[in-house]
Amino acid sequence: MILISLTYIQPLEEVEKYFDGHIAWLNSYYESGAFVASGRKVPRTGGVIMARGTMAAVEEICRQDPFVSEGVASFELTEVNFTRTLPSLEGLKDGD
Repeated sequence: MILISLTYIQPLEEVEKYFDGHIAWLNSYYESGAFVASGRKVPRTGGVIMARGTMAAVEEICRQDPFVSEGVASFELTEVNFTRTLPSLEGLKDGD
């Protein structure tokens, strides 16, 4: 599992110009099964996405995000090997 941390590097007014494109980007990767969960950081300084795939593949996906390609956000990737979950989240474990 790859954790994507998006951080806004421009004022929120600039970020919001690309919101619709960002949502379309999110939707396409949910539909493909690459994204598992996502949400805004609190306070609203960016967002976090849980993604499936290799580091290289997820990095390429992130570069397609309008927030990133338009220069209003940066991203950081962290690979996580979940070894323990609630029973309802077994699919997040490594190898599933």
